[in-house]
Amino acid sequence: MSRRPNLAVTTFLYVAGSLLVVLAIVLLLQAFGILNFPQEAIWALVLLAIGAGILSAVSRNS
Repeated sequence: MSRRPNLAVTTFLYVAGSLLVVLAIVLLLQAFGILNFPQEAIWALVLLAIGAGILSAVSRNS
């Protein structure tokens, strides 16, 4: 019998995945010249996605 995934972990993974998708879309739109985001905003999205992934991994291992 398999264990059900923890709701908090599942929610965190969805948030991290959503952040990565948004980041990819923003980078593509910026590459095509459609949007012009400040570089700091893009770094903030990158760090937020990395932090969410790290916290998810830590909570999964504990």
